[in-house]
Order: sequence, then structure tokens, then C-alpha cells
Amino acid sequence: MGINKESDVAANLQIGPTSMGMVRIYVEGDGVDLPLDFDPDEAIEIAEELMAAAEAAREMGEAKGGRGVKPKGPKR
Repeated sequence: MGINKESDVAANLQIGPTSMGMVRIYVEGDGVDLPLDFDPDEAIEIAEELMAAAEAAREMGEAKGGRGVKPKGPKR
């Protein structure tokens, strides 16, 4: 599966610090139990890449007439 291919796979994602001073990204789904540990500097790089990807996706949505994903938040 490529990064730009849609999928019906569902999984839970948890992110937090470990007692060993690492940052854990934990993915759990049907048949998947995947703990991924990163040192804090690696975690910051991942966070920066995630923010850049989110901004690029937002810009793509706006370029297509606002058909991108709307931000979640309280309904008014």
C-alpha cells in the first residue's frame, strides 16, 4: 500500500513518553500491535514532518475549492 492510497483499515494510535526517556508511538489494530520508540530529537523531527504534511494537505484542499478535511472542534 502506498501513502496516497485509501484504505479501510482502522487502528488506534497513542503517543506518549516512556519511563526510559523515549517517545513511544503505539499503533494497535486488527492483528497489529506495534510500539515504536524514538529519542526526543527524532520525535521532534517526526512532529515537524507531520505538521508540514498537514499544512500541505490543507493547501491542497483549499486549492480544490475547500473540499479538504474541515478542522475538528466544537460545533457552533
